[in-house]
Amino acid sequence: MSQGNRIEEHPILHVEEPDLITFYWNRNAMTARRGEMISSALIANGISVFSRHHRDGTAQGIFCANGQCSKCMVIANGVPVKSCMTPVRENMIVETADGLPQLPDSIPQVQVNDIEEHRYEVLIIGGGPAGLSAAVELGRLGISTLIVDDKPILGGKLVLQTHKFFGSVEDSHAGARGIEIGEMLADTVRSFDCVEIWTSSTVLFVFKDKRVGILKEGVYHLVDPGIILNAAGAREKFLRFLGNTLPGVYGAGAFQTLVNRDLVRSAERLFIVGVGNVGLIAGYHALQAGIDVVGLAEAMAQCGGYKVHADKLKRLGVPIYTRHTVLSANGNERVESVTIAEVDASFQPIAGTEKTFACDTLLIAVGLESIDEFTEEAERAGLTVFSTGDAQEIAEASSAMFNGRITGLKIAAALDRAVEDIPDAWYEKADILKAHPGAIVEQVFPAERTGVFPVIHCIQEIPCNPCSTVCPTHSIHLTGDPIMGIPEYQGRCTGCGKCVTICPGLAITLVDYRQNPDEPLVTIPYELSNHHLVTGDRVQAVNINGDFLAELDVVKIRDQKKSRMQLVTLKASPDIAPRVVSFRIQPESVSAPMNKTVIPVGKQDDIMVCLCERVTAGEVRELVRKGVHDLNMIKAITRAGMGPCGAKNCDNLIRQIFRQEGIPVDQITPGTRRPLFVEVPLGIFAGGSEGEIVKGSGEEVPRE
Repeated sequence: MSQGNRIEEHPILHVEEPDLITFYWNRNAMTARRGEMISSALIANGISVFSRHHRDGTAQGIFCANGQCSKCMVIANGVPVKSCMTPVRENMIVETADGLPQLPDSIPQVQVNDIEEHRYEVLIIGGGPAGLSAAVELGRLGISTLIVDDKPILGGKLVLQTHKFFGSVEDSHAGARGIEIGEMLADTVRSFDCVEIWTSSTVLFVFKDKRVGILKEGVYHLVDPGIILNAAGAREKFLRFLGNTLPGVYGAGAFQTLVNRDLVRSAERLFIVGVGNVGLIAGYHALQAGIDVVGLAEAMAQCGGYKVHADKLKRLGVPIYTRHTVLSANGNERVESVTIAEVDASFQPIAGTEKTFACDTLLIAVGLESIDEFTEEAERAGLTVFSTGDAQEIAEASSAMFNGRITGLKIAAALDRAVEDIPDAWYEKADILKAHPGAIVEQVFPAERTGVFPVIHCIQEIPCNPCSTVCPTHSIHLTGDPIMGIPEYQGRCTGCGKCVTICPGLAITLVDYRQNPDEPLVTIPYELSNHHLVTGDRVQAVNINGDFLAELDVVKIRDQKKSRMQLVTLKASPDIAPRVVSFRIQPESVSAPMNKTVIPVGKQDDIMVCLCERVTAGEVRELVRKGVHDLNMIKAITRAGMGPCGAKNCDNLIRQIFRQEGIPVDQITPGTRRPLFVEVPLGIFAGGSEGEIVKGSGEEVPRE
């Protein structure tokens, strides 16, 4: 499968001819894109098993692709590294990390070098939407600022977002794609001479002497900041189910990193657990990457994300199973199928309702957890520290951007800069932008059957206003709040189609009776040009919920190069024209359950909660029932939290067990975090470089 997993066509992203280099995987020559991460190069070459666990020999792959877990560890040029954070290099020798890595026979002598120190008024940890937005405000005021981000390019999760953003046009660039917004913010930040940017750099710790240790492109530096802004974002929550250790179980961010940043098709058939906005958007991104989306499961009775996101998937032929949970990921060396079941009012699986679906990837999208350790470290050191974005509160990127602006102005005020008081209206707007989806109203269709007009299929209160701002005749208005209200059309339509093109939810169509009242034309937005259409095709038209209406002819296709989408015009009957929203692209057979249901073998207490040390839920539950409420004691007895990830994943899963056992939060003693929450070679603190050759009493040892 060499290079067979590269995405060669994408409806939104520009796919360039790759600049390929050679590397070696277990002595086999392979090719990689120059500068891409080892994990992406391996998956592009069809490698899903990166190592075998030292305790039980089971296969391991990637999960987060964000440096927050250690499932993707490999040996690169003789040194264990996280493959998702380590760029592949020409002729690099990469080997599977089976068991524990062996130390060299002789320990190299480290040459102690001078460590460069720096002073800035503000240190921003994280170059995502919140951190960049804060940096813009600081840059405008001439405040010396350093932005540190562990990725090679700025933008954070914006780099992974190919869809159009919701929110406010004025305050968060609603209607533009995330990738475009990330570029705009980064370009603005770069325009300020007072703002310095360190990419491919990792903040290691905030020390008690109020200095911050940073690994900048492999070289250790110390930064003395006046104020720290934690904009480091969030890490994905893991989930307990049988088979959760199998390669092919990904976090949503990892999946989006592979398909949207690295253009690697990491799956053929995808199943998603969790239907908040993250899971719903990931499903849409999968279709854009040419991946079949078998289905989505959600334990709640309704989707937690925006209805327009869920409707968009249903209309394309992707089923969503609410009141369902995942029982198991099934397979030997990697995911081969997933078994789900309905749940009762107590969220317990109902026997006899199990269904098994063939898939090679199970995507976990069950929520995020703030990366707050830098805030705690700074507070202990006595530094002034602010938080913003997901590091402060989990919300949409549009909210993160606006709150980043507010936080930037707060920091300026703390530095005694002359800034105006932040208006109360800003805080009110910030609350709106982070608001959860509101009420769903009944859809009302226009009664007229003449002329041309938009039909709006957005019937839930969400923070979004592009359609009301783009209409040249000001004929689309939001009922109630100017951001959160539900859009409605009243006025005069010119048929320009701007509202159809800009709508982030693809929830506006244009119905035109002018040419022939008996055969009106319906124009719909289409962003999946990799699923090819041509004039004369016949498609299965559907309504807002994805219900089949009729087979309709495609009479026109217009490429919108600026917005990177197509406007597809169908010929319909007057009775159904206003109800047509889209058409199916994925056949029902893709989502059909397997004939044979795989009933998982094992109990809930057999499920792993600490993947690094292979600690089960049963081991933890037994201690909790014996009165052990101290996470440090649980670690000492079971080793849960002692593995390479430093409890970043198992802490939340163990706390779930406490909740199940009825233990109040105030009776739980939290675990003590490691002095360094990020793995790093000790020689770095002597001023060495990660990439240099260090001479010792034995042979030269390359350190990557």
